[in-house]
Amino acid sequence: MEERAYRTWMRYFMPTPVHHQLGLVCLGVGLQHGALPTVGPRVLDHHVAVVVSAGSGWFEGADGVRRPVTAPALLWLTPGVPHHYGASRDAGWDESFVDFTGPAVAAYTELGYIDPDRPVVALTDTVTARAAIGRITRAAQPGNPLLEVETSAAVHELLVALRRARADTAGDTDPVLRALARDAFLPLSVAEHAARHGMTAAELRAVVRRAAGASPKDYLLGIRLGRAKELLVGTELSVAAVARRVGYDDPAYFNRLFTRRVGIAPGRFREQQGRAAPGGWSDAVPDPRHPPTIRPTPPAVT
Repeated sequence: MEERAYRTWMRYFMPTPVHHQLGLVCLGVGLQHGALPTVGPRVLDHHVAVVVSAGSGWFEGADGVRRPVTAPALLWLTPGVPHHYGASRDAGWDESFVDFTGPAVAAYTELGYIDPDRPVVALTDTVTARAAIGRITRAAQPGNPLLEVETSAAVHELLVALRRARADTAGDTDPVLRALARDAFLPLSVAEHAARHGMTAAELRAVVRRAAGASPKDYLLGIRLGRAKELLVGTELSVAAVARRVGYDDPAYFNRLFTRRVGIAPGRFREQQGRAAPGGWSDAVPDPRHPPTIRPTPPAVT
């Protein structure tokens, strides 16, 4: 029998207990392509994201159902869950994998970034995910004193990249989220927001929870209070005027809500920041590739 050709490169790490406090730690990384050997059946004690960027194959989970896998795709391997998968025997596939664990996994799972119930996820592309994995591979040079911190940061970045690349969502351009953000300052209830989209309140809650990891009420409140903070810091508007700008006609209610959610009163928040700059606040988001140039003040002529 002709031997199947494949290439593989991998590294494994041993983060310390202190590094686990970063929330996520990278346990290993690998780049493989070709007609790779079949993996499993096996069970792991940590998470693995397997990013398939070219080719095809199959995946079999705990339910024993064999599912086809066609790139671009993501395989979620979760702790304690049996899995078995492999590339096609003809052309194989191009695979990158990252092993990770940490206390932040629970939050990413609750927010829907990691979905144990969907071990095979179709992606729109793998460019940003492979860029994050590339940062892990570059950090894996011998003697790198920043290895654990750099790879931890890259795992966080990877989970965000995979969330954006899911084919079943529109990432940060979800039309419902865009519309809610646009209408966040209108005096509308959740039911009224839902009606504007031809949904029931329950349907809107499901959509927003899946897309943003929050209820519609909390999503809208986050936008309102975030804008309120910006106005408090960047303008000299009164607290009552800020309240009206973000959709609250009752300044006393706004004050109580802001204090409860932020932890300090609006006026105190402004004092702490100490950055009031009349006329300096803008809706425009600066391009980080072309930051504003701060021109030095010319010397006074004597």
